[in-house]
Amino acid sequence: MKLRRFFDKRTWPLWISFWLPLLIMTGYFIYRHMAPFGSSSLLTVDLGQQYVDLFAYFRHTLLHDPSALFYSFSKTIGGEMVGVWAYYLMSPFNLIYLFFPGQSITTGIFIVTVLKYGFAGLSFAWLLTKTHTQKGWLVPTFSTAYALMGWMVANQLNMIWLDTVAILPLVILGLERLFTTGKVRYFAGWLAVMLIDNYYMGYMVVLFSCLYWLYGATKYWQDFKTMIKHALKFAWGGLLAAALSAWLLLPTFWALIQSKAQYNETKIHWKLEYAPWKMLAKFVTGTFNFDQMPSGQPNFYVAWFAIFAFILFFLRRRFKWTVKLSALLVTGFILLSFCYEPLDLLWHADQFPVWYPYRFSFVFCFWIVWLGAQAMADKITIKLWQALTMLALTVGLFTTVYLNIKKVSYVTQANLLITIALAALTLIFLTLPKQRRLIYQIVALILVATDMSINVVASLNNISYVSQSEFGKYTTALDNAVNKIKANGKGFYRIGKTFTRTKDDPMQAAYNGADHFSSTFESIIPNFFGSIGQPDGDGVVAYTNGTMITDSLLDMQYFMDKKVPTSQNDNTNYRSYIPVTSTKKDLTNYQKSNKLSTSKVTTYKNPYALGLGFAASDKITKLKVSKTTGDPIARQELIYQTLANRSTSSLISAENFNEVVFQNVKKVTTLTGAVLNKENLSKTGSIYFKFTPTTNDSYYITLGANLTTSNASFYINGKELKQYPTYRHTIAVNVASNSKGKTVTFGIQMKKTSLWLQNFTLYKLDNSQFKTSAKKLQQSPWNISAHSNRKITGTINIKHNHQVLMTTIPYSKGWHATVDGKSVATKKVINTFVAVPLSKGKHTVTLTYRPPFLVTGSIITGVSAIGTIGWFVIRRRRRNHAN
Repeated sequence: MKLRRFFDKRTWPLWISFWLPLLIMTGYFIYRHMAPFGSSSLLTVDLGQQYVDLFAYFRHTLLHDPSALFYSFSKTIGGEMVGVWAYYLMSPFNLIYLFFPGQSITTGIFIVTVLKYGFAGLSFAWLLTKTHTQKGWLVPTFSTAYALMGWMVANQLNMIWLDTVAILPLVILGLERLFTTGKVRYFAGWLAVMLIDNYYMGYMVVLFSCLYWLYGATKYWQDFKTMIKHALKFAWGGLLAAALSAWLLLPTFWALIQSKAQYNETKIHWKLEYAPWKMLAKFVTGTFNFDQMPSGQPNFYVAWFAIFAFILFFLRRRFKWTVKLSALLVTGFILLSFCYEPLDLLWHADQFPVWYPYRFSFVFCFWIVWLGAQAMADKITIKLWQALTMLALTVGLFTTVYLNIKKVSYVTQANLLITIALAALTLIFLTLPKQRRLIYQIVALILVATDMSINVVASLNNISYVSQSEFGKYTTALDNAVNKIKANGKGFYRIGKTFTRTKDDPMQAAYNGADHFSSTFESIIPNFFGSIGQPDGDGVVAYTNGTMITDSLLDMQYFMDKKVPTSQNDNTNYRSYIPVTSTKKDLTNYQKSNKLSTSKVTTYKNPYALGLGFAASDKITKLKVSKTTGDPIARQELIYQTLANRSTSSLISAENFNEVVFQNVKKVTTLTGAVLNKENLSKTGSIYFKFTPTTNDSYYITLGANLTTSNASFYINGKELKQYPTYRHTIAVNVASNSKGKTVTFGIQMKKTSLWLQNFTLYKLDNSQFKTSAKKLQQSPWNISAHSNRKITGTINIKHNHQVLMTTIPYSKGWHATVDGKSVATKKVINTFVAVPLSKGKHTVTLTYRPPFLVTGSIITGVSAIGTIGWFVIRRRRRNHAN
């Protein structure tokens, strides 16, 4: 009997609403040969460059290392994780990844993606049935239009946001119940779920809830007193939702202040971002492609059946004019938000999106389908004047798009014709007399499913994906190399590498590295990395340009290098699934380990690594350095020698080139800062910088941010320079080491008519002096006896006065130190790291990380939950007593 209740006449619309979008997307993915059904995968853009690695780390954390819930040394050289979890990993769907290790995680991503489509349809169907807005076959009709909306298709690669589409209808259902029954708990409960699942999208849902309340206030208007009552309950519901999610929101808010909030807009331009008519083109099917990802118009395509139903809402006489007016105002506000900069910023929490603009357009899709479903709640026929009004609006829309089709590159004539046909067919269908309601509803469902399927195919066929083989082979090679190190390595250590698939490789393979990419990345690390010659950006660092100094300082005890077959040594075009992003001649100074190497990766041991902590001169606590500098090599020298309490000018020297050859480039006498110009603009311009090392020391060339692969190609001895392609500050390239008497030629081939040699300088590191400093700093290490991601204990012998325990743990107020069992305040040194003041002698030092405001937030949530439950219990007892 219970099983039959799940499949009776009341529930079958829900089941169809779940399965139809799921099967449509599954069928499309099978057609595209997505793993496990073929050689491709769903990995593309951020899903392939960021999320997949975070999902792998999610699995590692829950199954193997729960300490990484709060802090992780796989997040660059160390970083808080509450913000990462809150933004990327709180979806309950992520638990599915626990069953998919290694390269099979792409299968887990496939399953999670189609499930999110299914639950979006189910959720909207639940809203329709519980509000008695629709019944029968029209429930899956509108639910399918909602689940396969243009926003969903365009953002499926941002699958961390997709839960929002499933939760939003439940939040709105809570609002509907607030108006109809006065009960707040449904609204507060589902809004809390939304904020916990993804606070960023939850913020947008909060804004839309405010707009919806204005609409609901007119829809359920009784009198002014009742409206005030509803307003107070709405506010109380919002506050309760925030309180119930405070355990996560408060520490996340603190994390945002350290990271994403650093990049907030300080100046607002009161202007339109583009010509508003361009939005009309988004009513054409298939108007999403790769070019629309970094910038473009909002994606809100829904089936034309839903669009005509939405128009019908404003043409039906059964809705009061006040309700129509409020609906029109909400519609106008959302549309204006799509093109007016201040409102756009409002929806995005005062930050312009980096790629994927107008992320809130899902609320407009919901709004269209929801009003459309209400418009067809009691009558499924339209009158002639209504049809003519729809026809006039549609003709105006398509005419505008057609006349300006060359100005909107994402619209093709074929897709425009298909859309016109779909709209015409739908409008004709709506005007036909309906003798049998059931057949009409089934045909409507077929129309919508066809319409939305065409948009799926036309949109996603424009997107390319990472092959399963490419992802799987790289992941396996990385895991094998890292696991060998883990099996032999002792204590705490970091691992560097000369190859990169993504900046979150350390999370994919769960090791302590130095790279990272996320939206919740503490700004002090990109600032520091940029100043020492590493590629960095807002929310990203790549440790691809380490010198012997930085490798030592940051405790890069192991280095992994791609193994090139002997037969390919002279092949400059040799490629494989392991992309090299670093030129590191200094590996010849490290100890090659055959024991730790694999068939794909050669591993080296760095004898100069200082460990996570070590005794250093307390002069480092007074050292003031700028956030960024055009001379990263000099800054490295200053930091390292200050730590060692040695001369800050004995490590590095600027060197001259022995010869410079200009080919089709006008000669200059001073190189650094010079602007090179071609002689013959139609021919290639090249410059060759030659020098012959007189020692086996390490040599580096600094390249300013202007000297990237977009402006020039770079070569060392005729072979293409292996280098991470994007950087916004000066980087240091290791061009020679152990090359005494061998001529080194650094070539630059210009890609444009001129080239600025920004911060272009040759440096030599005195390896002997470096080793002396390294040996001095290694004399008193922090001998770590126990460590996890959030707690590290070790002993240290401070042999001299005026020394501190210097660590390369990024500074955070979450780190708390105890020395010999007593609490001690930490210090922030060089604006980046944690240091602990110590007296002369032996000490036991423990560093423990506690997320700021986690306890405060948990108390607020606990008190709110207990208070709410207590209130319900007391209220129920009073009711029972009254009865």
